[in-house]
Amino acid sequence: MAVKKSNLVQYHGVGRRKQSVARVFLRSGTGKIEVNGKTLEQYVPSGILQQVVKSPLELTNTLDQFDVLINVKGGGFTGQAGAMRHGITRALIEASEDYRPALKAAGFVTRDPRAKERKKYGLKAARRRPQYSKR
Repeated sequence: MAVKKSNLVQYHGVGRRKQSVARVFLRSGTGKIEVNGKTLEQYVPSGILQQVVKSPLELTNTLDQFDVLINVKGGGFTGQAGAMRHGITRALIEASEDYRPALKAAGFVTRDPRAKERKKYGLKAARRRPQYSKR
């Protein structure tokens, strides 16, 4: 849903990956990406993870059309980067449905459901079978 505040059109998307949740706001601008009050380069030092975050914008050729404001919490850097990519994808689809086929073909629309498996009681690890464990 596009939020309009005094001539400011803003698109919103929530992305999730593992334990990370990212709230993404797209505004028309010059391509500045801000994560938790820092630039993307300051927040995510890895170049590969920076590419992961920017990939939906590069795919749709909108890297210099929107300013991206992201609030992210939980998980590690890899999970946070995946959550940011998912949130940017959802916000872009909200901005224009024309981006959806390309983003879906790249696999950005679907949330990655993988998460850490919970530990079972009586076992040392999540999947260790009791008959094989040394007690």
